[in-house]
Amino acid sequence: MQAQETVAQDARRRHMKLLVEHVSKSFDKKAVLKDVDFTFESGKIYGLLGRNGAGKTTLFNCINEDLPVSGGTFAIEEDGVRRAVRAADIGYVLSTPVVPEFLTGREFLKFFIDINKDRIKDGKTIDAYFDLVGIEPEDRDRLIKDYSHGMKNKMQMLVNFIADPGILLLDEPLTSFDVVVADEMKQLLRHRKDEHIIIFSTHIMELALDLCDEIVILNGGVLQAIDKADMDNAAFKDRIISALRGEGDA
Repeated sequence: MQAQETVAQDARRRHMKLLVEHVSKSFDKKAVLKDVDFTFESGKIYGLLGRNGAGKTTLFNCINEDLPVSGGTFAIEEDGVRRAVRAADIGYVLSTPVVPEFLTGREFLKFFIDINKDRIKDGKTIDAYFDLVGIEPEDRDRLIKDYSHGMKNKMQMLVNFIADPGILLLDEPLTSFDVVVADEMKQLLRHRKDEHIIIFSTHIMELALDLCDEIVILNGGVLQAIDKADMDNAAFKDRIISALRGEGDA
């Protein structure tokens, strides 16, 4: 696989911001998101860290409109012009891949490309797309139900690369890959970040520090950035752990 290769994109995107404005989400009487207020910008990979149950997946589901918010709004700003978030703006890679297991890998890609042909610019051949994420030739015509979890995750990542949304939500996407494939995927994400907003949810701090440009912590229903200015790696890690524990001023 050529990790530096990238899916052909539209003419250069304008600078994009995702505005998350005082978003809250409750389930019955339990407030999971209390006052999430943050601006994500294109050109960066954000590491979204939080303890299990902190609400990372809930936040993603709200951004993707799979869940209605209890309060607050989401919006997009492009070169200072504000607009509503559209479905085509968002790509969502779930921690548990959702792919049609009754199709072969090739049938799935052909179907996806056919129904999205108006959105795909300068498309590649199906085999070139397979090459992009390292699906081997002998696996391309197998039923997806016979794929490993990691291969299913590759397929889920690939269709999002093909659709090329401006905002990519990644919910624990690399945990099913071996070390070599995970590194190749990280290179692909780094290569795409300039014209995209990439938010990478993980509970693995070392992975976030290796891949991400900024670290944001979801704790107590609130989202906050952790500034690395003038700190070495050990001090930065200590500050992240302190924020995850809810200790003091992060």
